[in-house]
Amino acid sequence: MSIALPTVESLRAHVAEVVLWVRKTEELAPVLDGVTAAMGRRRYPEKDVFAVRLALEEALVNAIKHGNGYDPSKVVRVRFQVLTDEVLAEVEDEGPGFDPADVADPCEPENLERSCGRGLLLMRHYLTWVRYDGRGNRVTLCKLRSDS
Repeated sequence: MSIALPTVESLRAHVAEVVLWVRKTEELAPVLDGVTAAMGRRRYPEKDVFAVRLALEEALVNAIKHGNGYDPSKVVRVRFQVLTDEVLAEVEDEGPGFDPADVADPCEPENLERSCGRGLLLMRHYLTWVRYDGRGNRVTLCKLRSDS
């Protein structure tokens, strides 16, 4: 008798997705703690936990600050899944969106003193991939599990 192993797609269908809403930066800690706790339960390496927490915090702060303009009547929706081999998070604000290609490279000499663009740089550096929707008000973050 053979046993059929589950496919990745079937496993994803059985993994809980968490959806939360935040309006201001003071509400970020429970979201970040929830993601890192879920990663801890799956025994992700500490460097992965650090990477996801840092990148997600940057995405959330950008959404509250730049997307929603600190308007407490607007919400930022956060969805995340912590799977065996990857963490996925989506951050969506109610703002008009932006084109990430229009953000100045903070590593260029003329931009070293400017504060803009560093969050995007950190997200790209620490994560496996970062994708924006066409409008630019929703970002999806992915971190594949490191070997250790």
